[in-house]
Amino acid sequence: MSMADSFNDYHKWEQHLAEVKLPKWDELPKFDLYMDQVVAYVNDTLGPLDVDSVTPAMINNYVKHNIILAPVKKKYQVMQVADILLIGLLKPTYSMDTIRQGMDQVTASLFPKRAYDTFIDLMLAGLQGTLSTDAATNLNDQMMKIAVNAVLDKMKSEKLLALTKEIVKPKPVEQK
Repeated sequence: MSMADSFNDYHKWEQHLAEVKLPKWDELPKFDLYMDQVVAYVNDTLGPLDVDSVTPAMINNYVKHNIILAPVKKKYQVMQVADILLIGLLKPTYSMDTIRQGMDQVTASLFPKRAYDTFIDLMLAGLQGTLSTDAATNLNDQMMKIAVNAVLDKMKSEKLLALTKEIVKPKPVEQK
């Protein structure tokens, strides 16, 4: 594969990202979901972004460590589904403690629905390449904007690394 072919592949991948749809709060399931339904919904939603799949064990771990609220009668509500979607987006870049602290901080001054929708709007703008470079008007929005940029930068750098490895195989470092 040539450098030009790889660059075209990267450009196609960016175009694919621009077409990804992420649900706003009002588009999330309106009814409570069992674990297998949550896993399927989250993985279907985040799958086009090539992020790691969410598993029942992971979700149980989030509940056990108070990262998300426990299900009610084994059913997850819209708030928990929104949290799991956000965790799925953020966990490749941030520690679970940082994610929970950030979510707590943002929702301390914004209702969860508004905070979630703001983050999703920023994420979609980033995926489409239209995220404003202007400074945000408040600390919460700036924190979310930086988080979106960090997630996207990590995704893009990993894609570029994978494509460049297809062109030139790096030589192992020799110990002397």
